[in-house]
Amino acid sequence: MMRLFYILYTWLFFVPVFLVLTILTAVTTIVGCLLGGEKIFSYYPGMIWSRLTCYLALCPVKVRGREHLQPGKSYIFAANHQGAFDIFLIYGFLGVPIKWVMKAGIGKIPFVGTACRAAGFIFVDNSTPKAAARSVVEAERCLRNGASIAIFPEGSRTYTGKMIRFKKGAFQMAADQHLEIVPITLNGPFHVLPIGSLNLHRHAMEMVIHEPISIEGMDTSHKGLQVIADQTQQVIAQDLWPEFK
Repeated sequence: MMRLFYILYTWLFFVPVFLVLTILTAVTTIVGCLLGGEKIFSYYPGMIWSRLTCYLALCPVKVRGREHLQPGKSYIFAANHQGAFDIFLIYGFLGVPIKWVMKAGIGKIPFVGTACRAAGFIFVDNSTPKAAARSVVEAERCLRNGASIAIFPEGSRTYTGKMIRFKKGAFQMAADQHLEIVPITLNGPFHVLPIGSLNLHRHAMEMVIHEPISIEGMDTSHKGLQVIADQTQQVIAQDLWPEFK
């Protein structure tokens, strides 16, 4: 019975309110960034939108490890990718302004794509090696300007809740810009809205922010970067819920 009530709540209340909030957030971001306020409007409207989305979905959120982050310092945040609510969890509750590295397809979503471009987010185009290289260059430009980057090194959402092997792109950026990598463990978004599903499920979510990893002095060759990626994945795996290990 409770499941039926939640489904009705989702489609009669959550979805309409979420769509309105999304449009308002996108318009606010676009206008604010175009008027020269990118530093503020590329983060705060999206942060509020993300928090409200989690609250409206009735999904409690727990965050651990914020004390590991230094205010004003740039990082590359690398997280496992369980589902669509990963974005809301990180954007809403990380507490640090970030630029997203995201799939090019998101840029085609009405309002959202335009807002992401205005905010200076990076769209990854893997259609050709040259296009992929341009994406990395654009991300590194943001890092040089003092931004932090959030990325899902798996490249796509998991179908099982368990991680697939991390790709090296994020770690190449960390090596090039001499930045620390912050592993983030996400638990619960897979239960809320897994890939291929349209129906929300009310479920608790958790984000664990691990201690930053410095790669200064480490092997940053092609093979060495994969070792760093694998080590970062192992750190994230330590705090996964048992069903995701």
